[in-house]
Amino acid sequence: MTSERRILLWMCLLVGVNQLGFGAMVPSLPLYASSFGVSASAIGLAVAAYGLARFLAVLPGGQLADRWGRRPVLAIGGLISAVGSFWCAEAHSFVEFILARIVAGAGAGIILTIGQIVLADISPPDRRGRNIATYQAAFLLGFGVGPFPGGLLAGAYGLAAPFLMTGVASLLTTAIAWFLVSETRSARTSAVASGKAAEIPFIRQMLGLLSHRGFLLVSLISLMNAVVRTGGLFALIPLLATTTLGLSVTEIGFAMMVSGVFGFVAAYPAGWLADRIGRKAVIVPSTVLTGMSMVLFCYAPSYAWFIAASIVWSVAASISSSAPAAYVVDTAPAGMNASAMTAFRMTADAGYVIGPPGLGLLADLTSSTVAIISASVVLVSLGAIFAVTSPEKRSSAQR
Repeated sequence: MTSERRILLWMCLLVGVNQLGFGAMVPSLPLYASSFGVSASAIGLAVAAYGLARFLAVLPGGQLADRWGRRPVLAIGGLISAVGSFWCAEAHSFVEFILARIVAGAGAGIILTIGQIVLADISPPDRRGRNIATYQAAFLLGFGVGPFPGGLLAGAYGLAAPFLMTGVASLLTTAIAWFLVSETRSARTSAVASGKAAEIPFIRQMLGLLSHRGFLLVSLISLMNAVVRTGGLFALIPLLATTTLGLSVTEIGFAMMVSGVFGFVAAYPAGWLADRIGRKAVIVPSTVLTGMSMVLFCYAPSYAWFIAASIVWSVAASISSSAPAAYVVDTAPAGMNASAMTAFRMTADAGYVIGPPGLGLLADLTSSTVAIISASVVLVSLGAIFAVTSPEKRSSAQR
């Protein structure tokens, strides 16, 4: 087995385990937050606090990955996430729960950022889409399967129990990072390119990348995907499904698990297409499909339609998982993988910060349906602008 494939294999195991734990608490999160007697906008704050911590952890995580190496920083992220998750399960007030979510989010931000940096390090342009798609397939499978055991745990042992599962998964993530993942900091960057990149301050590298029109637009698409996912799927849709369809946490978790299987199947073909026909040809349709899935969630008349909406969303998320990251790495100059993925992750995670409280507040003022559809319209509009104005980036950046 080549070094590239071996690292990819362990990274897939790492992110699969990590997202299995994360997915476990998704169905119960809004219900657990509401058990403290707070409003929809406050429930959004519980999701946003996690996203804010992820956002703030991205920059120091990327810098440390360049200074200390990818492997130790991955392990540190797992430990921080575990501490926060266990604390969530033991929180005695909403304020304490928010603080615990901040700690867990910081660890998650480090893990997700360094994971994408590792993939950028090991992937040549002609296999970049497929490598990232394979990694994202493991991500989606873990995230898709997690809600079902999480729902069962919540139903049997209470709404706090899935957070314990998340903490255990974070500890396993730490072990995989430390004992199985090889260091990739110099995997595909020449000493000359690395030296030239090091002469430019890290933050200036990020700002320079964000001034590129295509890089900025694909990052904004990821931002709005995060708004729709966290503000809609994580915060409002479980409540909407509970009140309008009478679904239990276990039923919502089962629907997400079924959809995760479909997303897993769609991931690799999407990466192959991104390598063969270009990144834009995958990014634009998946953006439209995400908007359609939100409409299905809002107007689902039955549990079967809710499952169908979950499948459409999961397939759209799977299709869009590899091409944007591949586009970002294609755009980045040699030696700037860490700064490129850091800028991309920070922009995307900003959606995690503004989405839940923003859509929660809009839902309080209007309705959950209006909030979710409004965010979807903005997302699809950005996809259309990207389709018309951004240059194609397929295998053009040689490492």
